[in-house]
Amino acid sequence: MKKLIALLLVLMMVLPVAAMADDLPVVKIGVFEPSSGDNGAGGKQEVLGVEYANFVKPTVTVGGTEYKVELVNVDNQSDSAKAVTAAQELVSAGVAVVLGSYGSGCSMAGGDVFAAAEVPAIGLSCTNPSVTTLCDYYWRICFLDPFQGSVMANFANSLGAKKAYVLTMLGEDYGNGLGHYFTEAFEALGGEVIPETFPEGTSDFTPYINNAINKGADVVFAPCATTYASLIIDQAASLNVSFPLLAGDTWESSVILDAAKGKNVNVYVSTFFDENDEAGAAKEFVTGFKAWLNANADKKTNNGGNDIVAAVSALGFDGYNVALAALEAAGSIEPAAIAEALPALVYADAVTGSISFDEIGDANKDMAYVKKANTETGAFDFVKTQSVAGL
Repeated sequence: MKKLIALLLVLMMVLPVAAMADDLPVVKIGVFEPSSGDNGAGGKQEVLGVEYANFVKPTVTVGGTEYKVELVNVDNQSDSAKAVTAAQELVSAGVAVVLGSYGSGCSMAGGDVFAAAEVPAIGLSCTNPSVTTLCDYYWRICFLDPFQGSVMANFANSLGAKKAYVLTMLGEDYGNGLGHYFTEAFEALGGEVIPETFPEGTSDFTPYINNAINKGADVVFAPCATTYASLIIDQAASLNVSFPLLAGDTWESSVILDAAKGKNVNVYVSTFFDENDEAGAAKEFVTGFKAWLNANADKKTNNGGNDIVAAVSALGFDGYNVALAALEAAGSIEPAAIAEALPALVYADAVTGSISFDEIGDANKDMAYVKKANTETGAFDFVKTQSVAGL
């Protein structure tokens, strides 16, 4: 009953605005995300955050004119080559600004297209440093892999690990980048790293897990897509491994929780947000997002069939609001004006923490959450926060 009342209150606030929005001029925001391929599950959750933000704020006032915000969704299919075509589709649709992508490789591939068209893009969870260093038209609201790699290396060290087995997919930008930074930080702490790569399409990870066992690994760090992660977890559990499985933000997913539930495994991830955060904006977002999910079966299915709030959904919500703030600051719906406004933008009301950008276009973020998959409840348990100062 409480959830129903909360949802009705949300609907009462939003529906009148949405109805009036139909008569307004339109500004388009591109949503450049995977809904299929290796990263489809995470991409869908990121899109949900954007869609919920659009549900809450369907209009924006720019230069004295109120616009209806229209989302233009494209599926980049978790593929860097196909991402180019998806990016071109958004440019052809006349979007003012782009959000995404889940997956740094797709972001880098799309960045060339957005830069050529001079359309600004705001990365939500793409953590590879090259996303912004290689593209003057990309900004991002999440922390980067050098920090995330250091967080998990220090966490592995706190578990007493002296030898780490680092498993990444061959040629995959996100995993190889994060694996590199983890290795760098772990070795700096005096640890030993055993690196290994697997080819795309791998389904049998038993040889890799056995290799980690035989080489005496104390921990496995495997930053990879959830499709592979679920197989690694299942097969590691079948082999009764004693070492923890560690990964970065991509593993903070319902796919991981489903794979780990009921199994004797220890899975830890670093991520951007904790749904149990009691801060005002964060708590309000979580309450509203859950009510919105539970009122729509399709949205809930895209969230993995539950109402757990993934960190990427929070980033999607923040990214949409940053885009609106940039439109307002620019006083124009022209991409060039938005690109000029973004560097100086400060969005203090973000649920993942205040957002501003450095000279490269990266968010000034210095804190990550470490969570553990609870194999009994099928949810993530908060373990600790880690700041740059604490590394």
